[in-house]
Amino acid sequence: MTASPPFRHIDCIAPKVETERRADGTVVLRSGYPLGEIEPSVCAYLRRWAREAPDRPYLVQRDSVGEWQPITYGEMNAGANAVGQALLERGLGAGRPVMLLSGNSLAHATLTFGAMTVGVTAVPVSPAYSLMSRDFAKLKFVFDLIRPAMVFVQNAQQFAAALRALPLEGVDVVHVDSPAEGLRSTAFADLLSRTPTAAVESAFAKVGPDTVAKILFTSGSTGMPKGVINTQRMLTANQKMAQTVWPPNPEEPPLTLDWLPWHHTFGGNYNLHGALRLGGTLYIDGGRPVPGLFEQTVRNLRDLSPTGFSNVPVGFAMLAPVLEKDAALRATFFQRLKLLGYGGASLPRELWQRMQDLAVAATGERILFTTGWGSTETAPTATSLHWTIEGAGVIGLPFPGVEIKMVPVGAKYELRVRGPIVTPGYFKRADLTVAAFDEEGFYRIGDAGRFVDPADPSKGLAFDGRVVEDFKLDTGTWVGVGALRLAALDAAAPALQDAVVTGHDKAWAGLLAWPNPATCAALCSDPVNAKSPDLLVRDAGVIEHVRRGLAALNARAGGSSGHIARVILMAEPASMDAGELTDKGYVNQRVTLERRSALVEALYAEPPGPGVIVIR
Repeated sequence: MTASPPFRHIDCIAPKVETERRADGTVVLRSGYPLGEIEPSVCAYLRRWAREAPDRPYLVQRDSVGEWQPITYGEMNAGANAVGQALLERGLGAGRPVMLLSGNSLAHATLTFGAMTVGVTAVPVSPAYSLMSRDFAKLKFVFDLIRPAMVFVQNAQQFAAALRALPLEGVDVVHVDSPAEGLRSTAFADLLSRTPTAAVESAFAKVGPDTVAKILFTSGSTGMPKGVINTQRMLTANQKMAQTVWPPNPEEPPLTLDWLPWHHTFGGNYNLHGALRLGGTLYIDGGRPVPGLFEQTVRNLRDLSPTGFSNVPVGFAMLAPVLEKDAALRATFFQRLKLLGYGGASLPRELWQRMQDLAVAATGERILFTTGWGSTETAPTATSLHWTIEGAGVIGLPFPGVEIKMVPVGAKYELRVRGPIVTPGYFKRADLTVAAFDEEGFYRIGDAGRFVDPADPSKGLAFDGRVVEDFKLDTGTWVGVGALRLAALDAAAPALQDAVVTGHDKAWAGLLAWPNPATCAALCSDPVNAKSPDLLVRDAGVIEHVRRGLAALNARAGGSSGHIARVILMAEPASMDAGELTDKGYVNQRVTLERRSALVEALYAEPPGPGVIVIR
């Protein structure tokens, strides 16, 4: 047997876990490593690097003409202090937060760190609430809940309709460019022009672990979004945990390209603050893993050799065929790369292997593919995979300082979390806060997990789907949605980009699936079909590939819970506007099935109609 290529070296600690097993079947996991002392606030990192490396770029973003524009650690710290002074002069403070409506930008970051420097709560809100809504219902709900003293937008003209829908009397509106006619607003440059006084230092000294740093909102896919309180303790504890399992290399500050939105916990907490903790440089990616925007990500990668790169699985599904065709980009991408990371959904084994094959082709070495697990309420990461494994699907072990309680629920374990990264609750919703925690103070996250090896907990946990997503067939058989979706994507690889599983109260499970145009080109009976979504989903070669792959899956499956009986390939991509695709780039199963209920009906119609691929 030929030995697998080695993994490129990266400093990380060995897996180590303590296990408590209770009589009722509950298992509690704790890291075998201590957490240690944490910083009192996120801006302590900023001030450190402003002293030690003031000229090093922290954030870099393309300007209006497409040129990269950096902001150094020294400039970011100076800007944060000036903005902090401006906020104090305007009377912002505890109970008078700043609400940010637009997406990732240098000004967005400067205002956020300025607010956190002087103890003002920052409330970043999904731009979709302002730009993709007709009635602005969620925006109005969030505004009414928060009652901000200041509202920030990058481009006032772009957000004019949303701003006019809000009761802005007594609220200071701040814009970076393009003021809107008829809307009173302050230029962001005016905030930056303030000279910091002793008041800034006095306010900074009062910021501590219990200070509310941010309020981040859940997706709101099941109703109005919930405001999750994020304290400074949550944010700095999570960074200390990461530092413990991934000891920093002071000789090579990290360089990353990241698109994940800052109103979500992974992009806005883990990635943005992680670069800050390490004194690294983060390039703000204007691209997204969706057709029409992913090209921007590829363009950006041509300019960089990142040391680490994270994305959602669909992002890697779009990147892999580009790297396979472009040797120059492949060489640049893998030149300095030490770490790949994914989140938001499980990574198919086939996709993990493709990325490793690409790494070996470029460097002769494989790359550690890491992931973690958590939520907005855990700031965000409660577990981490910080050792090399063969394949994907392992979410790792508890971070130092985190306890994971595994509560038996049928054949699964429901995962619950306790530790300094867990939110104290939901903003102005004591009822939701009480319901979110069990009698021991563990946060009920709603996910399921299982041991990779029940005899050896140190091999980590595997994600086992959302407890609420799993369903029963009409026979009473439970279907594990997460596991079946991943198995189907692997079996039909590389044809499918993503899918949702159907079958609640039906006789069998099926799929609504999106083909991957880049990889289907080689499968098409006519390669021209790959250029048209409507033709691609009807191509005989693609259909036969999917049929054969899923038939092989069914032959291996031990029962109906692992079978896929029928598939419909969809030409219309997942809609971010409709909530099918979240801002983080993963598919919302419930929303997709509701929005495409007509396709679900067609999937189960008898006899099956055109477009339905029958597997069994």
